[in-house]
Amino acid sequence: VQLQACGGGLVQAGGSLTLSCAVSGRTGGDYAMGWFRQAPGKEREFVAGISRSGSRTNYAESVKGQFAISRDNAKNTVYLQMRSLKPEDTAVYFCAADHRVTNVVLRYQDEYDFWGQGTKVTVSS
Repeated sequence: VQLQACGGGLVQAGGSLTLSCAVSGRTGGDYAMGWFRQAPGKEREFVAGISRSGSRTNYAESVKGQFAISRDNAKNTVYLQMRSLKPEDTAVYFCAADHRVTNVVLRYQDEYDFWGQGTKVTVSS
């Protein structure tokens, strides 16, 4: 399984970005997916997760109401819509996947077997 994340860039505070993560090599709908981020000098942290069907989602408290995770299994793609961006959202964002037969949402890094290369988001003040 290969994950390709894209959509990062430079945005002003208050702006919006949508990240995409394309899954190749296997059927994306068989995988629970998640987004994590790593800010400069900090550890990587959970941002949002979505179940294989897309019916269940979970968010870090810091992004609830601000970010939205979704997926299109026909396109084998997961999205992270980010709005009202703040300088503290500046980070490299990673998508992750794990094959699951149940419709669970995963929050922890060690639950995921596959990782994308990361896409950088910079929010200027």
